[in-house]
Amino acid sequence: MITAAGPQATVEALAGPQVRRLAFPDGTLLPGLVDAHVHLALDAGPDPDPVAALLASSDTELYAGMAARAEQLLATGVTTVRDLGDRGGLAVRLRDEIAAGQLPGPRVLAAGTPLTAPGGHCWYFGGEVEGEDAIREAVRRNAADGVNLIKVMATGGGITRGGPPVWQAQFTTRELCVVVEEARRAGLPVAAHAHGTDGIAAAVAAGVDSIEHCTWMGRDGFDVREDLVATMAGRAIAVCPAASPGWKGFAERFGAQRADEMFQRIRWMSQNGIRLLPGTDAGVPRAVFDGFVSSLEFFEHVGMTAAEVVDLATADATEALGISRDTGRLAPGHRADLLVVDGDPLTDLAALRSVRLVLAAGRPFGPAAGSPSLS
Repeated sequence: MITAAGPQATVEALAGPQVRRLAFPDGTLLPGLVDAHVHLALDAGPDPDPVAALLASSDTELYAGMAARAEQLLATGVTTVRDLGDRGGLAVRLRDEIAAGQLPGPRVLAAGTPLTAPGGHCWYFGGEVEGEDAIREAVRRNAADGVNLIKVMATGGGITRGGPPVWQAQFTTRELCVVVEEARRAGLPVAAHAHGTDGIAAAVAAGVDSIEHCTWMGRDGFDVREDLVATMAGRAIAVCPAASPGWKGFAERFGAQRADEMFQRIRWMSQNGIRLLPGTDAGVPRAVFDGFVSSLEFFEHVGMTAAEVVDLATADATEALGISRDTGRLAPGHRADLLVVDGDPLTDLAALRSVRLVLAAGRPFGPAAGSPSLS
């Protein structure tokens, strides 16, 4: 835990001579970063098809890969991640082993097995449900496994071959209401994957806590609903665009005009009161686990200042995720989730790539972790 924070003279007066000292005169100390959308079970590495790799992996192989990817995130200064879909409760197991100090890694908020329609987006995680009874049972099963939140695939998605298109809703409004009702009984928030406007509308009506992607897709193109944006802002429903570290390549694949329209819509939602969440969608193609800073630069591209982006990835993110009471700030009583980088990320986000030290719940990691003192 953080015992004290403030000007050096103030903190020095509270620390006895036995306290270890680390000095970074040209660096910046800030709260650890939050990646609010990852899939540790998927490998975005050299294999162009992470789903095929997942299906070919045993649980033992998959878990080893997940642990390695968690450590990779930690090395970039990410001290909290929201894992939004895994197989067989492996993310919960990883969360607990990291928390116990058995493995290095960030704090994991695990969603467990995401709910999807039969043959729907991410069916390969094992969460296919049909009908209200099956939905309730799936939520209860996840809750019994100890998840931190519930994930539901409200629309189709891009990496599920043969599944519904991204704009198509997978559940009715009533069915999503059942998801939220059952999650609330277990005291859990709900994150809804939703590209299509119909799915977004159903998720908003059901009262989910966050919408992932929120690209406003219709059958024949974009279908933005300003009334829904106003409702989302009024209900404090957060949006995680899940901007891949490879976001600059979107224009090359889909055209500059379409890319600019989608990018500026994110800024427009923010200007209209929507709370944004930083997230990489790490694990899907082109979304690597060591590219969080590149993902953050997306928000700078759409008009946010570097200081605003740092707030977005620290205090603002923890508040939106309901964990601001114990992390996300340099304050006494908070977890020692800390990051030291060279330079000043408040004026240049590239400084976040120069990681000197990471503390995850007080456990040191990084180049300076083993140094008795530095000057």
